Amino acid sequence: MKIIKVESFILHVPLNPPITDAINSPTHWGLPGVRIYTDEGITGYGYTGTCAHGDKMITDTIDDYYAPVLLGKDPFMVKEIWDELRFGKMHWVGRAGITHMALAAVDIALWDIMSKASNKPLWQYLGGHKSKQIKAYNTNGGWLNWSQERLLKDISSYVEDGFTGVKMKVGKPNTREDYDRVKAVREVIGKDIILMIDVNQQWNINTAMTWGKKLEEFDLFWLEEPLNPDDIMGHKKLADALNVPIALGEHVYSKYAFRDYIHAGAVEYVQVDCTRVGGITEWLQVSGLAASYDLPIVPHVGDMGQIHQHLVASTQNAIMLEYIPWIRDIFVEPATVKDGFYVLPQMPGASTEVIPQYFDKYRIK
Repeated sequence: MKIIKVESFILHVPLNPPITDAINSPTHWGLPGVRIYTDEGITGYGYTGTCAHGDKMITDTIDDYYAPVLLGKDPFMVKEIWDELRFGKMHWVGRAGITHMALAAVDIALWDIMSKASNKPLWQYLGGHKSKQIKAYNTNGGWLNWSQERLLKDISSYVEDGFTGVKMKVGKPNTREDYDRVKAVREVIGKDIILMIDVNQQWNINTAMTWGKKLEEFDLFWLEEPLNPDDIMGHKKLADALNVPIALGEHVYSKYAFRDYIHAGAVEYVQVDCTRVGGITEWLQVSGLAASYDLPIVPHVGDMGQIHQHLVASTQNAIMLEYIPWIRDIFVEPATVKDGFYVLPQMPGASTEVIPQYFDKYRIK
């Protein structure tokens, strides 16, 4: 099998209504990605996820630097291709961020091709078993721009729908307001529902130490991204001081950075995202590293769960997966949760193929 054509794309899917966390206020979810065509008629879809900013820089990297390398290659040589792209011409100017997100899109498309060629869903191609249940937790009701009334209403509705875990955003200018909102959510969902909070990097170390301690009374499952994601020692200080476990990873872009976090004891739930590190190839390396430290994987879903459902289903130390249904309706086989658990995909591939009418409708490049 040979790659005969590489075509990048950008889709912008509107969010209705727009949402806000402590650092982002997106109106659309961006899918800069790539379709990779083969001489055997199999096409692989890969993409990364953005707040619809900077997408052209990602696709320019694919078009100008990755596509010429891919042409004529056998997609089953995915690890060799990964090394060639990772340490190729873009190595000098970027080893994370834009270049890695472009690499992720390409790598995901290659895994999509391989699993389609093997006539298996990706989770099965990776050695997963159909008996594994993927527990879902819902993030879609806890946004900062929600009033407290709407916050409680939405989160309560997800619990009624069968979710046994929910996550909410904190990071208000007045941290007392965060405290009051977390308290109200815990009271309305009761003591048996898992509750996580996500700061989106907005606290400094003093705020995190003070309010992390105060919020412990609400039996939090984790405290997510409390500090700048480059501050490994600050997160270690928090992990040592707090009884609430530290979760992070959506803004950690390489296995080397995860290695340093894990070795320092600065992370307790590893949220590695295959659309932020260099795709599935590097995601598997990080999950293996975490397993050697007996750390659980709970991915951040820049892909909105389409790809990660396969990875969690085939990874022993992956215990749960986030659910955000923003873009699910555009896919041929959308990520689906029933009674609080993901329904394993059955179609060959990585669940990345977009329905043609939606591909055309939301395509801006």
